[in-house]
Amino acid sequence: MTAKQTVQQEDLFKLKSVTNPVLAPDSSEAVFVVTQIDKEENIYHAHLHHLDVNTGNSTQWTYGKERVSQPKWSPDGSQLAFLSTRDDKNQLYVMHSTGGEARKLTDYQNGVGSFLWSPCGTKIWLTSTVIDGKTFTDKEEKDEKKQPEALRVTTMKYKADGAGFVKNDRHSQIGCLDLESEEITAFTEDPFHHSLQAVSHCGKKLVIGVNRAENNDFDFRQPLVLVDVETKEETVLVDEQGYFGGAAFSRDDRYIAYGGSDRTFENATHSALYVYDCENKTTLNLTEALDAPVGDAVVADHQQGPNPPEAVWTEGNYLYFQVTTMGDVRLYFADLDGSLYPASPESEHVYDYDVAKNGQFALAAISDPVNPGELYRLDIATGERKALTSFNETYVADTILVKPDTIQLEGAGGFDIHGWLMKPANYKEGSKYPLVVNIHGGPHAMYGNSFFHEMQVLAAQGWGVLYVNPRGSHGYSQAFVDAVRGDYGGGDYQDIMDALDDVLEQQDWIDKDRLGVTGGSYGGFMTNWIVGHTDRFKAAVTQRSISNWISFFGVSDIGYYFSDWQIKADMTDVDTLWKHSPLKYAEHVKTPLLILHSENDLRCPIEQAEQLYITLKSMHKETEFVRFPEADHNLSRTGKPNLRITRLNELTGWFEKYL
Repeated sequence: MTAKQTVQQEDLFKLKSVTNPVLAPDSSEAVFVVTQIDKEENIYHAHLHHLDVNTGNSTQWTYGKERVSQPKWSPDGSQLAFLSTRDDKNQLYVMHSTGGEARKLTDYQNGVGSFLWSPCGTKIWLTSTVIDGKTFTDKEEKDEKKQPEALRVTTMKYKADGAGFVKNDRHSQIGCLDLESEEITAFTEDPFHHSLQAVSHCGKKLVIGVNRAENNDFDFRQPLVLVDVETKEETVLVDEQGYFGGAAFSRDDRYIAYGGSDRTFENATHSALYVYDCENKTTLNLTEALDAPVGDAVVADHQQGPNPPEAVWTEGNYLYFQVTTMGDVRLYFADLDGSLYPASPESEHVYDYDVAKNGQFALAAISDPVNPGELYRLDIATGERKALTSFNETYVADTILVKPDTIQLEGAGGFDIHGWLMKPANYKEGSKYPLVVNIHGGPHAMYGNSFFHEMQVLAAQGWGVLYVNPRGSHGYSQAFVDAVRGDYGGGDYQDIMDALDDVLEQQDWIDKDRLGVTGGSYGGFMTNWIVGHTDRFKAAVTQRSISNWISFFGVSDIGYYFSDWQIKADMTDVDTLWKHSPLKYAEHVKTPLLILHSENDLRCPIEQAEQLYITLKSMHKETEFVRFPEADHNLSRTGKPNLRITRLNELTGWFEKYL
């Protein structure tokens, strides 16, 4: 019998991400997407698989060096459409459900963003970015000798992390593609971004999202409108500051469900599930009594491209949707009379799903801390479940995976602090081990009961791992998630340190003289803050961090409003911005600090790392700086595979050196 192996950095190449389950109209079969990293090519492959729901037999349907996404069955189940990058840009393909080669339907300059079947099954609605005044099929003229051109900037939202500079002469438009002729008819042409939300079952109505403000620098709306396909007459469903989307028609087309959050607490506001009654023209907040956010707020590093629906309607006008709560993401049920209850168990992460039309079962992609994720059939009435895939079964069987223990303590201000503690993979009773505190980003996100490769890597090195959800994290009360705003480095810092003190008191295996701390984004900010306010940590690694709120205001793609929302200060109050800036406290840093940052990060631009590094060096502090080319803010989750491995090696190497 072969001995089990500890988790390694390069296990990223062994793991498979199972996502995008979509049931056929008769619910007897389904398709889903499996993503794996190609080590030699240094790229991600995502392929379409077919599943017999009753037998659990699955078959791979697509191959090659491509990424497939957004699979959708035709209304009669005879065809399947999906997006694929097999020719570089995401283009639309259709194949027969009985098999055969997929037919490429589009060859647009900027690819296809999203699509929905028309109920007739002969047309497909889709979105693509189109140059103003051009058509879907027009292509930009290429001049091989073209000289570099200056970029004129007239708005504040002129760049976006992961996308680069935003060109203001092109917008996302909606068109209708005829499958037989392959000709597309433009449905929208105005110079605004349009999102395709839903098509009614009768085929006569669309729900689209569009903000027609001439300048949206301080406008954070995506109004949802119900549009008559023939007359283009519009009925507004929602038009207020906030984020709304994911619309879906009920089976009888009377109701439209959608998710979203207003700006009562800016971007800390809980998301809710709303239902619009097309007959009475009234809107109901179905989750108003639920003090937890609708959707999935878990942060992890394994699942690739999950695309769960905002809500799924079943017969009888019942709804199913995700709720983030107490470290879990659970499937919930609701009806229009106010009933609301969970439809999946605790202690797991339902990260993607679909529900049969009759509501008898769900097809769910589920993970937990020692399960990278598989598809399961969940019987709604009995709660029974059946595993339908086993893509990571061999990996789990052959690998030492550490199951974390849940911790909970009373924090400052009466808030309960919730988190997890992992023992080292090689733990032996009576021995002492270092501990690494790992802090999530956001801050309005959540560590959860989900597989996290990075955590397992740290435990495999022989260290304990503590990760908690301090105030500001999602998954708890509205008061809890809002409590961090205007108090960065206050109660949130106290929550983390209180949790650390609690486990040090309770666990005698932790060597209190060998503590490390790390985190990314907001977690990077907090790592910087911690080393400037205490010297109890022997090593720290800050990733994609914020060090200076004054410069962040002007250089981040979201800085000019995020600073106001989160720090509650702008450039008219630089004293407050500086008060909350870790750079201010650089002279107090005694902890050896490794700085990891992506060069193309526009969310927390690399100048934040540069300022911190040069300042610490000028003060003769112990620090090093690692820059990652061709990487943005999401390096640790979706970055180039070789750089993800390098990042993990740098992280573990620094702690190995100092712990």
